[in-house]
Amino acid sequence: MKIRILFAAALTAVLSGCTTTEEANTAIQSRWTGQPADAFFTRYGPPVSRFPLNNGGAVYTWRGGEKTNYIPAQYAQPTDDDDAFAKSVTRTTTRRDEDGDRTTTTTTKTSFGIADTSPRVISPARTEELFCEVQISTGPDDRIVSIRASNDTTGAGLSLSRCAEVLEVAS
Repeated sequence: MKIRILFAAALTAVLSGCTTTEEANTAIQSRWTGQPADAFFTRYGPPVSRFPLNNGGAVYTWRGGEKTNYIPAQYAQPTDDDDAFAKSVTRTTTRRDEDGDRTTTTTTKTSFGIADTSPRVISPARTEELFCEVQISTGPDDRIVSIRASNDTTGAGLSLSRCAEVLEVAS
């Protein structure tokens, strides 16, 4: 019981250090609102698109931090029941005929074979694409009016926000 409490406390401490997308948005807004858009693009790279607005401003889409994470397969070792040389399965079936009489049938099947001691796949290997996408709105003077993460994946480590990692938001 004490181990579970210690594990829960450690997990809470680790997760409390993680920055969520909403926390990253707040930090990014406070850091970049009012700054020239060119300052952002100079630091993090050019935008992937620009949409001009009628007021002379623009909406930029910036994307960065692309990374592919490989997640290995997860396996489970067979239990003693899985390793049994002979397995018996008992099945009981109760049926009612048209007259309402009940009939109960019990069937036992025993299978013989070589024990399979190879690990069982719980989750196959896969890849996961990580990235951060930000929408930046500017005024006619090309200063940032608003900025927000519009598409944010989990981070490369235990982080909950790739944008927090890429845009250097302290947790």
